[in-house]
Formats: sequence, structure tokens, C-alpha cells
Amino acid sequence: MSRVFYLWEQGLSKRDTNRTVRAFEWGLPFVSEEPPAENPKSALVDFARKAVDQSDLYHSYEPVRDWRLEGSHLTFTSPLKTVYARNNTVHAKYFPKESNGRVVLVLPQWNSDERGHMSLCRMLNAFGLSALRLSLPYHDLRMPEGLTRADYMLSPNLGRTLQAVRQAVMDSRASLDWLESRGYTKFAILGTSLGSCIALITLAHDSRLKLSVQNHVSTYFADVVWHGISTRHVRKGLEGNIALDELRQIWLPISPRPFFKKLAGTGQKALLVHALHDYTFPHYLSEQVLGDFRELQIPHSTFAMHCGHYTSGVFPFNLVLGYTMCRYIQRNL
Repeated sequence: MSRVFYLWEQGLSKRDTNRTVRAFEWGLPFVSEEPPAENPKSALVDFARKAVDQSDLYHSYEPVRDWRLEGSHLTFTSPLKTVYARNNTVHAKYFPKESNGRVVLVLPQWNSDERGHMSLCRMLNAFGLSALRLSLPYHDLRMPEGLTRADYMLSPNLGRTLQAVRQAVMDSRASLDWLESRGYTKFAILGTSLGSCIALITLAHDSRLKLSVQNHVSTYFADVVWHGISTRHVRKGLEGNIALDELRQIWLPISPRPFFKKLAGTGQKALLVHALHDYTFPHYLSEQVLGDFRELQIPHSTFAMHCGHYTSGVFPFNLVLGYTMCRYIQRNL
């Protein structure tokens, strides 16, 4: 059975033929306004350490004041300004429902198009839950001209990748502000793959969130990129320029593991979904998450899927997964 899923996952991972191997860049200007450093690697390691140590400050933001809701389409200016103008306008799709104050912020996977997770939001509605589906930085309407993939969200440019995930966390928190202004009082967050990473970091830095659904889980951002089949082209740009242990240090602020301890004792709950035949989020990394949550006694439930990362989005696994996630939120929010 493992061989079947391995071949199936490999085939699905190769459907996209527009992956580009991009040049390695330290990307220090994306995270620092200081003059260029003589040793950019050392400067990024220092930056990452401070970002984790002072993570509440790192993920703080100025309140948004330009909300615009046209029909079901919400836009606002991102609290974190980047050099790419189109990326600075956040887009979201609103799915209201009579929900007794309950709402779910939905974060899709890397390279999801504008239709991604819309069916999941409608399923949440069917379970009596309102939803807001957020487009991630550099995705769909936020994608800079000339790109066909959301490469600027995750790439061998180390600083820009750090900035993109930080922006996604700020955008998520700002979205909760808007939902709160609409009268919602009970908040959950649901993230898939890269969105799961962002959801966990947001959960650890926003006490309004009572629970999270982590659809595919891992400890370290760098390890997924280095070993996962979905990011082989990114690794090609990294190899020969940086070692995995160095990359892990630099990308620590965008890794879930440093923030698990912040969840301990808060009462926040999580559903941890992991696929037993996952070659994008290697399963040993998911096992590390499960072990950490048990050790720290963080309230959580687990759901092990007998499929892989890509195949979790294929019938019938997608229906089982969607039902499980929606039911968990309905019962616990």
C-alpha cells in the first residue's frame, strides 16, 4: 500500500510543469533596513533568534482602517508593506451564516488559486459556522505581474520567505479584527499545509483564537522544504549555498515548533491532521509534533489519514477530511 501511495503522490506532485528553480539570495533587505551586512548569514541567524525571543513584538501590527466589503469580497491594506504593490492588498472571501457568534478563518495551501477551499467554506456553512477564506501573500490577486506561481511566498530568497510568512500572520490577525468588528465572539482558524504553519503561529500569538485545525503538521519549515517532494525545485536553489541546519536556524521564526510552549496552559485546542503516506510533510516530522503536544500537555485531538499529502485532496479522502475538520470545529467552538 505504501508503494501505491508513493507512486500516486509522485505523479500528482509532477502535474505542475511551471516550477522554476530560482537563484539563491540571502534577502536581508526584506527583513532589515540596516546597511548591507558583511556576513548576511550571520545577520539572518541573529535576526531569527531575536524574532523568536521577541515573537509577540515581531508579530504585532498597526490596526487596519480601510476595510472594504463588496458583496462577499473583502479587501484591506496589509499591515506589513512589501516592495510589491499588488501583494500589499489583502483579499478574502466572506461566507456568513447564522452561527451564534462562531467563525472560522480559513488559510489554504501554497499555490492555491482563488477557488481553493471555497467548497470547504461552504461545508463549514452547512455545519452552522461562518467562514472567511484568506488569500495568502503573493497568491491569486496578490501575485506580482510576471509570475505564474506563488514563488515569492516560498523560495531560495531566505529573507523574502521570512517576510512573507510574517505578513501572512499579520494579515490573519487583522482579519480577526474585522470579524470581531462584525460581532463574532468565537474564533477558530483552519490551515492546510503552508496555511497550517501560518495558522499555528497565529494561534500562538492571538488569544482570541480558541482552537485550530492543523491540516498536515510539521515541526520545522526548513525540513519540509529540504525533504518534501513539493519543494524539490526550491531545494535545488538552496543546495550548495546553505546547509540544512543553517537554514533551520534562519527559518526558525516561520517554523511551528518554537511556539508550541506558548500554547501550553492557554486552554487553546487543536486538531492535528497527519497523513501516514505523506512525502511533502514527511511523516516523521508530523510524529515530532504529536510528541511535543503530548509532552507539553496541549489539549488536542489527532486524525491520521491513510493517504498522502496530495491524495488527501482527492475523492474520497477529501470528503472524509472535510467532514472531520468541520465536525471538530462545530463540536469544540
